[in-house]
Amino acid sequence: MNMLSGKTALITGASRGIGAATAKLFGDHGAAVAVNYANSESAANGVVQEIVNAGGKAFAVKADVSDPAQIEKMIAVTNRELGNIDILILNAGFSFPTVPFVQYQWEDFERKLTNELKAAFTCCKVVVPQMIEKKSGCIVAVSSSLSRQPGPGYVAHSTAKSGLDAFARSLALELGPEGIRVNVVAPGLTETDATSHIPDEIKQMMAQHLPLQRNAQPDDIAGAILMMASDQSKFITGAYVPVSGGSPMI
Repeated sequence: MNMLSGKTALITGASRGIGAATAKLFGDHGAAVAVNYANSESAANGVVQEIVNAGGKAFAVKADVSDPAQIEKMIAVTNRELGNIDILILNAGFSFPTVPFVQYQWEDFERKLTNELKAAFTCCKVVVPQMIEKKSGCIVAVSSSLSRQPGPGYVAHSTAKSGLDAFARSLALELGPEGIRVNVVAPGLTETDATSHIPDEIKQMMAQHLPLQRNAQPDDIAGAILMMASDQSKFITGAYVPVSGGSPMI
């Protein structure tokens, strides 16, 4: 079943982890995929090759999405290579110190907030007019369960993702009359490079407290993103979808 047949999707931060899994799944479901990366060119090309080998259409596009000029260029290249964007996945992540609040420096806190929200704002600012013109479009922001269930050392991440959640809700309200849906997918702990620093015993302990008794894999999150991006969810907007093994129940 090609849930995204005929659609063009741009996925930021798609060279690895959740972004790469989402790009491959979108390709499997018929979307033409722009695989954004900032530094990992070989990994991005690997994702593209997997999509193409499976009969899909994709290309890699370099851009640091904290830089508005690079975002504009990325979207212009995507439009030229694949056509106007139907689906925008805001997935790019930005590093931050994992330290207690009393040790946090304002500069590190500000950098995380600014980069996270500027990337989302600017990508949407450039893509949304195309969607308005077609009276159709879908935006999915990849947040984190930490936006609603904060953890020690994650003050910058939790705050930035909470801002992303509010941004998505605001766009859902304003853009709904234009036929554009905006939703949030919020992963729990997911086995990616970004969580490789967490000791295995901590991961196992966290998994044991979940109803599903395991932590997420990138494919688990990609499936939820696909669901929200497809027309199967055409009457869902402004939603916050936790993909965390049942952790909100705890």
